[in-house]
Amino acid sequence: QEQLVESGGGVVQAGGSLRLSCAASVRTFSSYAMGWFRQAPGKEREGISYISSSGDSTYYADSVKGRFTISSDSAKNTVYLQMNSLKPEDTAVYYCAACSTGCYRDHRSLLVRSYDYWGQGTQVTVSS
Repeated sequence: QEQLVESGGGVVQAGGSLRLSCAASVRTFSSYAMGWFRQAPGKEREGISYISSSGDSTYYADSVKGRFTISSDSAKNTVYLQMNSLKPEDTAVYYCAACSTGCYRDHRSLLVRSYDYWGQGTQVTVSS
């Protein structure tokens, strides 16, 4: 049973940083592409970052490009999202997701339907 558990959320002032972690209990971590999504109240879930199963390809939404960095550690079965220069509009519940087959490397990697497994989410609140 694949399981994803996010951690690292919290309250931070605008301009600050946070690092989110997603621990994956999956059969073979290196065979999964991973993504980060977020959902603000009253809004649809938004894909913000992707990393390929091999870790050699990443993709970012324009809203976070240059501020957020995705990385993975296959030895720890963990994917990270380093978030810098946070803004109040970054406030949301952040989710990690895993794609097992047919994973895209382009803008389609940020679509909800591209992923098979989801974590429960972690709250990030950025105060102004």
